[in-house]
Parts: sequence; structure tokens; C-alpha cells
Amino acid sequence: MSLPVLFGANVDPLSLPAGRSGDQAQLIDDLGLDLLTLQDHPYQATFDDTWTLLSFLAARTRQVTLVPTVASLPLRPPAVLAKAAATLARLTGSRVQLGLGAGAFWEAVSAMGGSRRTPKEAVDALDEAITVIRAMWSGQRSVRTTGTHYSLAGVHPGPAPGDGLGLWLGSYGPRMLALTGARADGWLPSHSYLGLDALPQAVQRIDEAATAAGRDPGAIRKIYNIAGTIQPSTDGPFRGPSAQWTEHLVELVRGTGMNGFVIWPESDHEQQIRAFATEVAPAVRAALGERG
Repeated sequence: MSLPVLFGANVDPLSLPAGRSGDQAQLIDDLGLDLLTLQDHPYQATFDDTWTLLSFLAARTRQVTLVPTVASLPLRPPAVLAKAAATLARLTGSRVQLGLGAGAFWEAVSAMGGSRRTPKEAVDALDEAITVIRAMWSGQRSVRTTGTHYSLAGVHPGPAPGDGLGLWLGSYGPRMLALTGARADGWLPSHSYLGLDALPQAVQRIDEAATAAGRDPGAIRKIYNIAGTIQPSTDGPFRGPSAQWTEHLVELVRGTGMNGFVIWPESDHEQQIRAFATEVAPAVRAALGERG
């Protein structure tokens, strides 16, 4: 199975200046980009709450799909998060994907009342959370799950979301990548944490885990978050003209198996989003023989 390539842009959940996030969301939507992502760091004093902002922006847009990249599991109980995602998916016509991560910045998480976990505990908890979320989306009359970190004790889930709602993981380590391949619908790594040299091996681990689980690796959505700048001169990967970006992204599709890209502008956000949508995305689609 080969998925069409998606393109998107990230919006920082900054509370000030007021209205900035809404304006950027409408620009992303008007330009016809596929994805709008929001990072989730509620312990940041300058950030709005990601899920509240996600819902607000969903109401301000018409066609773009919104994704937390990624929701912090230690601060968001998976059953409640699953319910929230299912509700928003139904209300928006399936314009939501649930991005989820095992957690990071443990000092900040702990200061806000979340559980501080070792790397092993974090992956174990995420695995249990996936079971809980799938159960909450199952449409069954009553569900139970057991786990060390998360359990369900006969809850009545629903309403069930449509088929379009998926679970996308932000993952980097070997166990997390294997979990992604075995159980997730998508993958959301960032270039700043997983460079071009390490990307092929990570994709291979995901694909091998998917195959071992009896799944089609090509059906997993693989989105690369890229912090960079579209600019006239070249001074490094993802810091150059649109033609350079196009060349890099086409190679990542053909050579590595990535099937989605989200720009995280480092400056001049509106200008960068516009250039990505009107110059890079169409050129990549044309090179791949895809229609926009």
C-alpha cells in the first residue's frame, strides 16, 4: 500500500499576541495544506493549552486536519484523551489525528503533577495507553483493560469515532519504534531529534515491527517534522531555496519511505508557510506524479 504524501505546517501554541494562532491556522487552511500541528507543553507559561487550542482552531478552519505533536501522556489520561479525540473527530468530519508521546521534560511534568517515569516505564505506560485508547474507540458496550499504569474497569465507551481517526506516535528509541510499527497508525518524528542519517534505520525498525505483527508497513503514516527555512541561499539541510527542499523531500519519499512533511518555520512564519504550500508542496507532488 502506498499512501499519498501529505504536507502541513506547525503553529506554536503561544498565548500572545492574541489571535496569532488563529490567523496562522486560517492561512494554513486557505492554502490547502493537509495538516496543522500543535506541540503539547502545558507547563510552558507562555503556551495555551494544546487541546483547548486545537478544538478552537478546528472550529476556525474548514478542511485541514489537526494533530497534537505530540500529546504528553503523563499529563493526559488516555481514556479521557481518547474520548476528547473521538468527540472532536466526529464534530469536525474526521479532521483530527491523535498524536501521542510517552513523555519528556520530566522535571516540568512532575512539577505539574504528572508521573515521573523511567524510560522503560514510559514505554510500558504508552503501550498500556494504546490498549486503553483502542478500547475507548471500539464501540463495544463495555470494555475492561488491565495494566500497571492504566486500566479500564467496565467503562461504556462511545460514541465511537469514524474510521478516519488514527493514533500517531512520536517515537525515537528502539522499543518505541517497534511499538509504532506493531500498534500505531502513524509516526511523527522531528528532524531536530532524528537527523537524516538516522532516519532510514528508524523507518526500517518500524517496518520490520509492522511486518512481524502482520501489518502492511506501507499503510503507516510517516510524517517528518522539519524546523528550517526556505531561503535564497543554501547553508545546510532544509535551509535553502524551494528547489533544494523539493529535492530533499522527494528523496525522503522515494528512498526512505516517508509520506508526509510538516514545516516548523524558524522565522517569518506566514511567509514560510506560504512558500512551503505554494512552492515546495506542488513541486514535490509533481515530481512524484501525484495530484494536489
